[in-house]
This record gives sequence, structure tokens and C-alpha cells, in this order.
Amino acid sequence: MLSEARAVSSQRFWTTARDVVALTKPRITSMVLFTTLGGYWLACTAFGMSLDVAVLIPLLGGTGLVVAGANALNMYLERDTDALMARTRKRPLPTGRLSADVALAVGVFCAAVSIPWLTFGVHPVTALLAAVAIASYVGAYTPLKRRSPAALLVGAVPGAIPPLLGWSAARGTLDGPGWVLFAILFFWQVPHFLAIATFRKADYKAAGLKVTPVVHGDRLTRHHVVRYLAALVLVSLLLVPYGIGGDTYMFAALVLGGLFFGVGAWGLRRTAGPRWARALFVTSMVYLTGLFVALTVGCGV
Repeated sequence: MLSEARAVSSQRFWTTARDVVALTKPRITSMVLFTTLGGYWLACTAFGMSLDVAVLIPLLGGTGLVVAGANALNMYLERDTDALMARTRKRPLPTGRLSADVALAVGVFCAAVSIPWLTFGVHPVTALLAAVAIASYVGAYTPLKRRSPAALLVGAVPGAIPPLLGWSAARGTLDGPGWVLFAILFFWQVPHFLAIATFRKADYKAAGLKVTPVVHGDRLTRHHVVRYLAALVLVSLLLVPYGIGGDTYMFAALVLGGLFFGVGAWGLRRTAGPRWARALFVTSMVYLTGLFVALTVGCGV
């Protein structure tokens, strides 16, 4: 009996631990850390600096906590909305596996620890950017999703800040190439999210979230996709005059940008629907990964 009780207790512990980790949205956190590391590495490479482990550890640790805190607070604020959507209703809070107080505590703790850690372990500029990211994501983007499709552009700001965290950690300031990386992430997020909002439109409508496909329809959504993709391709080429990535990056930016834009333009057909949106989503992931790989290779790993 005692061994069975211990087994049940152990299972409950690990189930709760997995649910707490789920509050931080590990996949999103991993992507943010990837782009943060990319910004740091590129700044070091571009200016002939060596990677400093004493900076890199608090940079990634602090950034990870910022994202974890923002995601936990997002889940806390959207627990009722999540219960209405097929893709989120099995999360820890809607199912009742965790109480809302746990998510709030995790979010506040991570946010409270991360900013001082980045301030004293990395650089005050990096910490300020992180504070702006978490405040705008939780305080502006999350509540605005229920009111206006403009929430997408607001949310794209904290989503584009990670490369600046890495850049400022290396440089202690924000240079032109850092802002170009920010712009790339900003413009990339719009077609990426509009693709998701298109093939999950019914979900967003049921939850009462004001995304473009629900409020303005698919036709305007597809035109928005093409416009932002055109801006993305142009912005991505702004790194070329800075000499970052060399010919390898320029070639990749043109090829990947052309592919991404082509898939987006394919959506202008009247028959385009969820299948096209899913293809656009997959292409967006291929584009971003390929672009950062090209930057890495072009800068000479």
C-alpha cells in the first residue's frame, strides 16, 4: 500500500511539474531564445567580438524567464478564452489541472527575477527592452485581442524584440543592423499569424477574439499577407549594405523571400482557403529558420 501511495504521489508531482512547464509555452520560449542568441552572435561576429559566456548565460537565462513569465501571465488572463478554443482548451488552467493562482504566481515570479538578472548580469539596455516586451505583451496585446485586429501589430513588437536583446547584450547599445533584425521579425509575424488565424478562424470566432479573418474576412486578410510579405523581403535586404551575412545571406534572403512571397500571392486566388493558409504557415517557419541559418553561415561559423 505504501509503495502504491508513493507511486501515485510521484505521478501527481510529475504531472503538476509538466503542467507548470506548459504554462511557459516551451516551444515559443525556445524560438525566442534562438532569435536572441542569433542577435548576440551576429553582433559579436559583425564587430569582431568574442562570445562571453559570463554574458551569454544570464542573457539566455533572463530572457527565458521573461518569456516564461509573459506566457504564464497570458495564460492567466486568457484562461476563460482558452476554454472556448479547441487548440487551447486542454491547457492546464481550462481543464482545472492547475489553479489560476499558480499561473499568476509563476508569471509574477519569473518577471520579477528576470529583469534584475538582465540588468546586473547583462546590460540595463537589455533589461529595459525585456521590460518593454513583457509589459506590452501582457498589458497591451493580450487585452487588445478581444477588441481589435490591431492587436496583431501591437503583439508583433514584443515578438520582434528578442534579436535586440541579444544585440544590446553584445554591444551595450542599439545599432542599425539590430533594428533591421527587429524589423525582419516584426514583418515576419504578420503573415505568420494571419495564416494561423485563417485556418483556425472558427476557433477565434468562438472565443470572441478580433482577428482579421473574423472581423474583415479572408479577402482583406490575404491582401494584408501580400503587403507585409513585400515589406519583409525589402527589409531583409537592408542587412546587405551593412555587410552582414555576405553573398550567402543575400542569396538566401532573395530565394527564401521569393518563395514566401510566392506562397502568399498564391492566396490571392478566390479558391484559396485553409489549405493555402497551412502552406503559408509552414513556409513562414522554413523562411525564418533558413534566413537565420544563412546569416550564421554567411558570417562564417
